[in-house]
Amino acid sequence: MTIDSAKIKYSILELAFISEGGSVAQTFANSVDLAQLAEDLGYHRFWLAEHHNSISIASSATSVLIGHVAQNTKSIRVGSGGIMLPNHSPLIVSEQFATLGQLFPNRIDLGLGRAPGTDQLTAKAIRGDRMQAVNQFPTDIEAIQRYFSQDNSAAQVRVAIAEGVDVPIYILGSSTDSAYLAAEKGLPYAFASHFATTFLDDALDIYYNNFKPSAYLQSPYSIACVNVIAAETNAEAERYMTSLIKMFVGVLTGKREYLQPPTEMTADLRALLYNQSIYDMLKYTFVGDKSAVKEKTLDFLKRTGVNEIMAVTNIYGHNERLNSYRIFAEIMREIG
Repeated sequence: MTIDSAKIKYSILELAFISEGGSVAQTFANSVDLAQLAEDLGYHRFWLAEHHNSISIASSATSVLIGHVAQNTKSIRVGSGGIMLPNHSPLIVSEQFATLGQLFPNRIDLGLGRAPGTDQLTAKAIRGDRMQAVNQFPTDIEAIQRYFSQDNSAAQVRVAIAEGVDVPIYILGSSTDSAYLAAEKGLPYAFASHFATTFLDDALDIYYNNFKPSAYLQSPYSIACVNVIAAETNAEAERYMTSLIKMFVGVLTGKREYLQPPTEMTADLRALLYNQSIYDMLKYTFVGDKSAVKEKTLDFLKRTGVNEIMAVTNIYGHNERLNSYRIFAEIMREIG
């Protein structure tokens, strides 16, 4: 596919990782600092994920954190990447995001996924009937759409503050199931290719080829997430990448830790890059100086044809992470 540069937007997915030696309060402050910088650099939206029972991720009460970030920014769109809907009542989600939509008009996005955002034991603690709720994902989305519709004003069950409020819904996914759903419902689609790389091409093909125009969207709109670690030199970026490698090893082994400080790229760490599971997870990880990251970004955009690219940058040092996002913004401005 070719790039339609006039339409490509660039955004941020924030996981609110807690670095070794840091604190939750500092992580929240860093997230706000990043969102303010992103606003200045032309990023289109700033999404926050939902995770539970993790010592290293602070974005568990996602809607609360969205409000905090929106309150401390002026124009950037802020939303969920995403709310894991089977963990929640559609009515409560509607109330929360309608409140956000009323407080911050035309700035709030509601990204919805069906994964637990945690381990199975914790998922059961969150909601005992979660597996049943997973099967209700499509109808729960319809319930939220109904609560936000002005036509719901005569219903017995209402979210009055939501009716007519503009909070667009995005379907999130890491497999082909979500692609079919987003296409069937005529909704924008965001794929988690920053860790779930295997099905990206198939999912996008399914979405593009099966899309049905709706009252919400007339033509397909796709977002893909990628890991970006940019620095002044390739060697510097590679060093920062060691924190990400250790993080993915922790995910695969179940031994999650705070985001670790970078180290030199040892032979052992480099060998991990050829472990099949880690290799797959890092497939769409763009590491290097500005020139190297730009080349990888261009190739990704040409190959996928996505409308928007969402960067995930997990670097230990806050200032180094801000600089990576500055470099990526420069790249996207040059591309577009």
